[in-house]
Amino acid sequence: MFRNVNYEFEIPGTYVIKGSNGSGKSTFLKLISSYLSPSEGNLELSIDSKDITVENWPSHLAYAAPYFELIEEMFLDEFVEFYIQFKPLRGGISIDELIRIAYLEESRNKQIKNFSSGMKQRLRLVLAWLSDVSIILLDEPTANLDRRGIDWYQNLAKQYSKGKLIIVCSNNIEEEYFFCEHSLNIEDFSS
Repeated sequence: MFRNVNYEFEIPGTYVIKGSNGSGKSTFLKLISSYLSPSEGNLELSIDSKDITVENWPSHLAYAAPYFELIEEMFLDEFVEFYIQFKPLRGGISIDELIRIAYLEESRNKQIKNFSSGMKQRLRLVLAWLSDVSIILLDEPTANLDRRGIDWYQNLAKQYSKGKLIIVCSNNIEEEYFFCEHSLNIEDFSS
């Protein structure tokens, strides 16, 4: 699928990976995140001039995508408490504040299986934006969001993208990557 790709993403930096459906954007993002391993070649991660081993990559990144499953049997508070055991929130942000920022206060006592697709996407996104990580990976972040949700997402991007490496995969929907300084077309790297 990808051959002879040699590219360096820098922290901080904001990037969009564009391409049509089926062009490999999600696969590329999964490779960058270490959720998939390359069949040839290698990926390297260095933060503050320190090389990070692949098994430690997950602690340095947050990933939000509409296809990532949430634990639907859990209630919202329970799920967020579980999540932050593995990925703490940015300094000073509490669970209550995260739920308020995601405008999910009225759903605190609901199981996630009873959330709408938009509510689930807001939960995925708020966890990514508010995790204490250096890298945020977003695959089609406005999927399942209504106009209010898209405006909310854009406000989070403005507020929380500074000082991080942000990589957004998009089907060329500008409101998903309006804040990105660098643009790549995945089809330029496909074989």
